[in-house]
Amino acid sequence: MAYNVDVSRIKLIKNYYFEYKGKIVNKIVYKGKTYFDKYERINEPLTLKIMNEHIEKRKIIAFDLINKNTVENIVFDYNGRDPEKFWNRASLILRQEGFLNFTAYNSKTPGHLHLYVHKGHTTLNEGIQLAKKLSLKLSSKLPKQWRMFPTDELPREFNILNLPYELYKKERGASWSQHM
Repeated sequence: MAYNVDVSRIKLIKNYYFEYKGKIVNKIVYKGKTYFDKYERINEPLTLKIMNEHIEKRKIIAFDLINKNTVENIVFDYNGRDPEKFWNRASLILRQEGFLNFTAYNSKTPGHLHLYVHKGHTTLNEGIQLAKKLSLKLSSKLPKQWRMFPTDELPREFNILNLPYELYKKERGASWSQHM
């Protein structure tokens, strides 16, 4: 099986990647809490071969959302029970906020989604504030069953996401821009 998921909009950082080890690799103390990291940073390029191992479920591979002090995407990590309802409400709110390009991917667990809002070159602080704002708006419509990335509530090493497994749905703004 070849990795054929279109991740071109995500703009993956391919200089390095993270591999899930299943055991504690690093202990991190952040804001008075202790976190146990089970992902090891691999300082080699993220190649198609490694991505194929991920899609074949031989390895779990994650990538960094933060490139130096910038982000390209704001991500909803949805872990609820009704992905269709989540998609509908989130896409409506995103369109109302002026976001026309976003993509949802299925994660490893059935029914769980990663919704990428393709923001483009944004400072880390602006990305964190925008993630909080979007989460707050959506939580007024749905019970909160997601986490937002990037976040300052977790250590920098935890602002990573697993590679997507398959496309759920995508929105490209041309058809909706007439309604804005």
